Amino acid sequence: MLAKLTVKNQLTIPKAVATRFAGVAYFDVSTDGTSITLKPLQPSRLDEVRAKLESLGITEQDITDAIAWARQSQ
Repeated sequence: MLAKLTVKNQLTIPKAVATRFAGVAYFDVSTDGTSITLKPLQPSRLDEVRAKLESLGITEQDITDAIAWARQSQ
C-alpha cells in the first residue's frame, strides 16, 4: 500500500488502513529517522487536564500543597 504526502504536508493513508481505526481522530507520530510510526490516540479528559497542568508548570506537589492550604483556611 502507498501513502501520499500532499503539498500541505498532509499524509493520506490508504482507506484499508484508516477504516481499521474508526473513531480515532488523533495519532501519536514518531520517527526513528528512517521510518514513521502512527499510534492511535483516544485522549481522555484527564489527559487534557494533565497536559494543561504540565504546560503551566504545575506539579503534583503544588496540588498537594494547595489542597493542604485550602483545608487549613476553613
